[in-house]
Amino acid sequence: MSKQQQSTQSLSTVEFHDPVKVKVSEFCSHHNLEIVYPVDFEEMEFVTFNINRPGLLLTGFRTHFVHQRIQVLGEMEVAYIMSLSKEQRVSCLDRLFEYDIPCIILSNGKEPFVELLTAAKKHNKLLLLTKLKTTVLINQLSFYLNELLAKSQVVHAVLVDLYGIGVMIMGDSGVGKSEAALELVQRNHMLVADDAVQIKCINDVLVGQSPPITKHFMEIRGIGIVDIRNIYGAGAVSNSKVIDIVIHLEDWDPHKQYDRVGTMTQTYTILGKTIPKYIVPVKPGRNIAIILEVAARNHRLRTMGYDAIKELEERMK
Repeated sequence: MSKQQQSTQSLSTVEFHDPVKVKVSEFCSHHNLEIVYPVDFEEMEFVTFNINRPGLLLTGFRTHFVHQRIQVLGEMEVAYIMSLSKEQRVSCLDRLFEYDIPCIILSNGKEPFVELLTAAKKHNKLLLLTKLKTTVLINQLSFYLNELLAKSQVVHAVLVDLYGIGVMIMGDSGVGKSEAALELVQRNHMLVADDAVQIKCINDVLVGQSPPITKHFMEIRGIGIVDIRNIYGAGAVSNSKVIDIVIHLEDWDPHKQYDRVGTMTQTYTILGKTIPKYIVPVKPGRNIAIILEVAARNHRLRTMGYDAIKELEERMK
């Protein structure tokens, strides 16, 4: 069994994702990282959003070391290394750099010492430098990787932000999803995505955003494609939003029994997560935008513990 296999044995609690590749230049630019020692590959591969500080490995304890994580050398790790003799520094750094790790980041603006540069060159490992404090860096990287590796799915829908509530409007083509969203924008709410919503499960929460190619655009039948941001201003759009409820619009069916009290609870499940769903019939004369506003306000009240049905039942008693 190899050292890398030994280090990750019995790690049943470590969550690995499908590999995602990112260009080294883009990764460094996004996090304002300086390349101290470059490598001969252009892309980095990530499979976990966890970040590691390899202090225990530097002392010789290999068990449970996850080499697939980004390795951060903070003040404590550097202080320990510098307390060793030159031969011991070389030995403990070789112990770290011999693993197939994505990169090593030296935090707090610490100047790379000779043995560190030598080890990076010897093992051809990407060595980066940042002025950020170790804790800030780890939080920033964890959030970035969590979003990068999150499960994703695209659905045919419109996503709007109503009073801070993420409302995803679904329904067949032509039912009026975009028209309802346009009226909501005119009522000072924000558009997140039109026609296609890219949904990711981040930190156990569903987050929706627009695919980059259609970001801030909306299709209005008879008019065409319009740029909501340029027409209504930056305050009319949002880049992403947590999805709180789903409103399904459908043509009014006179033979169908619709919920008139609020007791017909329905849900929508995607990426293993379930959120409340409401079916709203559409017919001439109904102001869908106002109904959506009421649905968002009512959902907020329910999350705060108020239930109109229970209040009505108490009054009837």
